[in-house]
Amino acid sequence: MVEGRWRRAGSALLRVAVVWAVSTLTMLALAGLLPDFRLQSDDGDSITRTAVTAGWGAGAFGLLTGLVWPVVVRALLLVPALVLGLLVFFLNGSLLLIALWLVPDGRGTANPETAVVVAAVMSAVASATSTALAVRDDNAYRRRLSRLAHRRGRGKAVHDRSGPPGTVFLQLDGVGYEVLRCAVDSGVMPTVAGWVGATHRLTPWRTDWSSQTGASQLGILHGSNHDVPAFRWYEKDTRRIVVSNRPASAVELQRRAIEHTGDGGLLMVDGASRGNLFSGGADQLALVLSMAARRGRANRSRAGYFAYFSDPANAVRTALSFVAEVGREVGQSTRARLRGDTPRVGRGGLYPFIRAFATVVERDVVVAAVIGDMLAGRRAVYADLVAYDEVAHHSGPHSSDAQAVLERLDRSIALISKVAEHTPRTYRIVLLSDHGQSPGETFEGAYGLTLKDLVRAGCGLPVSRRAERSKSGAEARDAARDALRTALHRQPAGDGEEERPASGSDPIVLSSGNLALISFPDVPHRMSYEEIRRRHPALLGTLANHPGIGFLLVRSEEHGSVVLGADGAEVPVDALKDDDGPLAGFGPGAADAVRRTDSFPHVADIMVNSMHDPRTGVVHAFEEQIGSHGGLGGEQSQAFLLSPFELSPPVPAGVGLIGAEQVHQVLRRWLREGDGPQVPVGRVEASRPASEAEHRIPVGGGAVPDGNPQSSRGRVLGRQRRRRS
Repeated sequence: MVEGRWRRAGSALLRVAVVWAVSTLTMLALAGLLPDFRLQSDDGDSITRTAVTAGWGAGAFGLLTGLVWPVVVRALLLVPALVLGLLVFFLNGSLLLIALWLVPDGRGTANPETAVVVAAVMSAVASATSTALAVRDDNAYRRRLSRLAHRRGRGKAVHDRSGPPGTVFLQLDGVGYEVLRCAVDSGVMPTVAGWVGATHRLTPWRTDWSSQTGASQLGILHGSNHDVPAFRWYEKDTRRIVVSNRPASAVELQRRAIEHTGDGGLLMVDGASRGNLFSGGADQLALVLSMAARRGRANRSRAGYFAYFSDPANAVRTALSFVAEVGREVGQSTRARLRGDTPRVGRGGLYPFIRAFATVVERDVVVAAVIGDMLAGRRAVYADLVAYDEVAHHSGPHSSDAQAVLERLDRSIALISKVAEHTPRTYRIVLLSDHGQSPGETFEGAYGLTLKDLVRAGCGLPVSRRAERSKSGAEARDAARDALRTALHRQPAGDGEEERPASGSDPIVLSSGNLALISFPDVPHRMSYEEIRRRHPALLGTLANHPGIGFLLVRSEEHGSVVLGADGAEVPVDALKDDDGPLAGFGPGAADAVRRTDSFPHVADIMVNSMHDPRTGVVHAFEEQIGSHGGLGGEQSQAFLLSPFELSPPVPAGVGLIGAEQVHQVLRRWLREGDGPQVPVGRVEASRPASEAEHRIPVGGGAVPDGNPQSSRGRVLGRQRRRRS
């Protein structure tokens, strides 16, 4: 402990010395540039003497700024803001004139107007230098955020921490159960490693067939991911493509979940949602996609950017880290290309900046918001850190690049854990993930054509030259021609006319990792196996027998929904087994996951899941990703939940935790155990305590209820919150 104090003291002294030196050089440069600012006597001085004078002046100005300025500002707090804003420049200039007066022998002189300019420049340079030196100092960063929270009136003194504890849920996006285990065992995440088995229990949980953030986070925050078949899909009734990470789609998905469950979400009372796709019913929002389309003063979804960057120190810290991350990505991708690493995808264009935003800007803003929430004493916070998921998509889930990101995430977790020691209430920190990632070469990289090309070739439609030259493309086109000739010359039973296949519109092929959805938009209903065979005789066989595809799901008029596999395998959904048939090798629970998705109203005409090698865990993404998720197969379906021992076990021993909706129920139970926020929705039954009553929100008109105090529902919820507080 003593050694740590001496180290911190030495670090602080070093920062002071560097800031003083930079300020001295700045003063020398300004003296050379500004004619009315002098650091020499009338007879002239040597360079050494002038430098000593600049050092005196810079030191005196720094001391006055640090000691006198806070007192002066506090004395002027009653001055109107506009007047105070104008006084700032004159007061700062006055401090510089006093500092120059304190220089021995009176060698420092400046006109009042020039003093204002010099003081402003020196203050800016000193602030930037001090901030740059503290970029990697998490303790300094924590102290700065704490001061910022208290300045805004959100902080609370830590006196009595005997009240109900708060809960912070940190979602490590895309970090699978096995990846976390490896990171803990190898020492990549020392903070988390110190928790596992000592203060926290690690529990795996299995995702739904759609193993991606849209489905998982909607289920976790709002209790339902019903009718979310993938990350992106086509809806025939609305004639639109839904993409989970588009604001308009996120709004609609949240509305549907609220309508389906009848409550507003996990975070309805005194909750905060940070960096998520959905709000969870929270009032405090930052970087929440489902609220990004809202306008006006009530829109707080993007306020996190402004709240964070309004502090120049935060802006400098993040800007420097952003530039460093762009350079890191360029260097890593260049080395991977020179080494000839495989599999590999393109990492040029805007990707280095996209990665830097996810791994630096989003991380810093979300972590700062979480720290502010904790210092403000909020009862429940749910935050998503997306850094690992973004890097693993392009570098691989087990790559050294992704491991480095986990290292930095561990430092963020450690920072939040340190802040919890100084908050007005105790906090239980829960780590969890929404899915994992499975490695593997892309479908296009392995077979020379995209899935869309393969589908078009199987339908007898034109494809690109590259796809035509590929083996899969040539085989598909030949099969389509042969099937078409057979169909054109086939005589239907009891009819003398030819049965010609209908051409119809081009199919819509949408990829979600290693899951793809094929829809025929001109048919208003879910097409059947028989209808598809009549229209495109070779398509289903081409897809089912392709080595890069594991299985298909289609609806049959005769047998109900069926799963198709290679070599003509056709198994009714009701008869599916995990260890036999087309789903063998896709892991436990695969059959139940397929059956559940088959019941969704917006399931596609053809659901396509890529192959999966159980020995290596490899899948083939239908997108440009060498680490993917979205379907079944491998580590992508295994997420984790790391919870403190003081919370009840997520599930009894020997029972699996399955699906995001079950995770929601676990988190809701934990909030109740700590007497945390409930979900008051609608009218509370008078005969039951508020903490136990079932609540409902009526949903209509396509709007997402949010507890806005300007609305009648918001006023009701506001009264309920005050009563519960």
